Amino acid sequence: QVQLVESGGALVQAGDSLRLSCAASGRTFSTYAMAWFRQAPGKEREFVAAISRSGAGTDYLDSVKGRFTISRDNAKNMVYLQMNSLKPEDTAVYYCAARYYLGSRYANEYHYWGQGTQVTVSS
Repeated sequence: QVQLVESGGALVQAGDSLRLSCAASGRTFSTYAMAWFRQAPGKEREFVAAISRSGAGTDYLDSVKGRFTISRDNAKNMVYLQMNSLKPEDTAVYYCAARYYLGSRYANEYHYWGQGTQVTVSS
């Protein structure tokens, strides 16, 4: 069982930076691939970034490549999403998710989810 708690969401202006954090419970954190998804009002949940169990492998949505960076600290059971050059279209609730062993871009393949944190980017 893994419990996930996101934090760091805020109201920012276009061009600003923000770092989201996800704290995971449990002693088996390093056996889970981790990901960030987001959901804007009236839209489906969308893959943003994923990171492998060791942190050596990452994957990104094309529209955030070069602006967002996902990272993890297995010693602290933490996952981060550094977001730079934020745009109004990045506005959404951001969710942290855990999938046993391998990462994926598909939300329905993730086993555990956090409650979400709101990111609002004003123009």
